[in-house]
Amino acid sequence: MNIAEIQSLLGAEADSLLQHKSKTIARETLTLASPDFIDRTFAYSNRSPQVLRSLQTLYGNGRLGGSGYVSILPVDQGIEHSAGASFAPNPIYFDPENIVKLAIEGGCNAVASTFGVLASCSRKYAHKIPFVVKINHNELLTYPNKYDQILFGSVEEAWNLGAVAVGATIYFGSEESSRQIIEIAEAFERAHELGMATILWCYLRNNNFKKDGIDYHAAADITGQANHLGVTIQADIIKQKLPTNNGGFNALKFSKTHEKVYSQLTSDNPIDLCRYQVANCYMGKIGLINSGGESKGDSDMADAVRTAVINKRAGGHGLISGRKAFQKPMNEGVKLLNAIQDVYLNNEVTIA
Repeated sequence: MNIAEIQSLLGAEADSLLQHKSKTIARETLTLASPDFIDRTFAYSNRSPQVLRSLQTLYGNGRLGGSGYVSILPVDQGIEHSAGASFAPNPIYFDPENIVKLAIEGGCNAVASTFGVLASCSRKYAHKIPFVVKINHNELLTYPNKYDQILFGSVEEAWNLGAVAVGATIYFGSEESSRQIIEIAEAFERAHELGMATILWCYLRNNNFKKDGIDYHAAADITGQANHLGVTIQADIIKQKLPTNNGGFNALKFSKTHEKVYSQLTSDNPIDLCRYQVANCYMGKIGLINSGGESKGDSDMADAVRTAVINKRAGGHGLISGRKAFQKPMNEGVKLLNAIQDVYLNNEVTIA
């Protein structure tokens, strides 16, 4: 995909996204994605040689391999959103092998899925594409529904089936968040002991994060703090939703913030809002990947490219996009994943 095609997909936002020059957090202060990113950042950390190898395996695979960027296919929605709701649009993905095939055909760095999905075909594929086992989930079969992330297996089981990394979600802001923080911090410590990398879904969840008709679950200031907690428990990659607004702390009147967060460190441009998320990942020393979000049909390609442009120009490390890819025919899913990757491979899409 060339720059003209990217501009076409961005439509009326093309200039504001591709020509934006950030005046908030200077790009020179960030640790940016590069072929030697692992050497420049993790080599001096407490991560063991085995963890470094796992990280390099993940960053080195697929169409983006060796670029410092990542494209990951995540398919844990069979639990998180129910299998019927997730796979009815394309029933071939009830078969776990097709999930892995999509990641391979789509040129992804890794496939992230459940214990069951990856275990069912680990001997066939664990050596062909890096596995990321999602170790906890919010299941929707309890009635009435509750929103809590619970462990579905052990870190040792993820290691035994050949995973290079484990992934987990913490619902920051929820009543259960303290327990989840303790659980996942311990799980990540064990994963590092075994030589695996760690990826944290740093999501917010609290009904009180909505006020006056505005939803602050994707506010830059609150998600930024969630990222900061995530890197504190030694996540090697942070997954976060793309920010849609800002000022959540002030509107909800909780926690602590500072006036400069809004007057100097962010602006209304989505690239600057995302850059604040990057800054909270130790100024880019821990890679930020943004989620692709739900499938909306005809707009999926444009939405995915828009998210990729914002993430890349903000200083992020890539996208982790699932439903937009697997809820359509496989050839179309491959095309969408390749389009995302093309943004990161295009030298004309620069850091703002």
